[in-house]
Amino acid sequence: MGRVSRRTFAMAALSTLSALSAPATARPAAAVPWCRGTAASEMRGVWLATVANRDWPSRPGLTASRQRAELIAHLDRAVRDRLNTVVFQVRPTADALWPSPYEPWSQFLTGTQGKNPGWDPLGTAVKEAHARGLQLHAWFNPYRIATHADPGRLVPSHPARKHPDWVVSYGGRLYYNPGLPKVRAFVRTAMLDAVARYPVDAVHFDDYFYPYPVPGQTFDDDDAYDAYGGDFPDRAAWRRDNIDRLVRETAAGIKRTRPGTRFGISPFGVWRNASTDPRGSDTRAGVQTYDDLHADSRTWVREHWIDYVVPQLYWHIGDPAADYATLVQWWADVAKGTGTRLYVGEALYRAGAAGQPPAWQDPAELSRHLTLAGRRPEVRGHVFFAAKDVAADPAGAMARVVADHYRKPATAPR
Repeated sequence: MGRVSRRTFAMAALSTLSALSAPATARPAAAVPWCRGTAASEMRGVWLATVANRDWPSRPGLTASRQRAELIAHLDRAVRDRLNTVVFQVRPTADALWPSPYEPWSQFLTGTQGKNPGWDPLGTAVKEAHARGLQLHAWFNPYRIATHADPGRLVPSHPARKHPDWVVSYGGRLYYNPGLPKVRAFVRTAMLDAVARYPVDAVHFDDYFYPYPVPGQTFDDDDAYDAYGGDFPDRAAWRRDNIDRLVRETAAGIKRTRPGTRFGISPFGVWRNASTDPRGSDTRAGVQTYDDLHADSRTWVREHWIDYVVPQLYWHIGDPAADYATLVQWWADVAKGTGTRLYVGEALYRAGAAGQPPAWQDPAELSRHLTLAGRRPEVRGHVFFAAKDVAADPAGAMARVVADHYRKPATAPR
């Protein structure tokens, strides 16, 4: 994957799929503003990814003033498109985009891990977002340490260097071991430092818990399982409990640290296929988050452990393996009556991109998504991946969404 993005991992796990084809000039069947387009409260978000400089900064080593200018440009673009929330990745690889006492400055800022960039990106993002009427959700990746497998490339002061027993090498990358209580306590402390320092509107996790499966490789957590897994029927149940504990403990920590700050998670869009579990969706996805990432996202929603969920529904309407319409219905049914707000993660990055199915070459595909999702009252908005694609919009898909659904501003849910 050229950009070390969470989305590429997820989509590469699926088989090559056939797609709906529609003329590029076709308009959606109901190209009218979504009924909540003028509502008082609706999520209109965008992810702003920093891992591997996916969205920002455009490359490492820019001056502080240039980095700041690029960040402000993304915020201004969100305002122009009448979005109201920016989900800013501030801990991409066990590092920090703020002056953390626990972890090093991110290498994606200066090109050198641990090097002070000369300014405070997270502090600036919160201040400037709020000045523009935008919410700022701080996005953390809990367990990813590095997108390479060499601990020697980490800065000597890195906690993973000081505690090599916390680290698992898997699939050419380094991860903290979720099965160790000390690891769970450390990552929670490191993340909550940002919540204590800044009035972020929410804490946000993406889809990486246990890593996506790599054929022929084993995530080596034998010692941790021997030490802590004795009360569970199998390793998978123990791993799910480890992630459940992280979710519950993080939620409690946020409430203690800054009451009123929300907690949301954006899981891979398929919990389980119905062929595996009758409670699952009528899909045939190659990845099931419950089984492969040990992330029981359905339970988090049903038990209201989190304030909002943003399933990554990165398929087109009518996809034969994972139909967008089917998954919107499934997630709406899961969220109904729970108190957990449902927003839909949208694959703007696929619109007009080379190699994507024909449906994604139609600039109206995403607009159709919002029209369809708007028929379910449980769907309270959408988040688009990602900021670079909002800015470039090569197929005009985002412009179509704005014209069809975002003609008037809407405030972000609180």
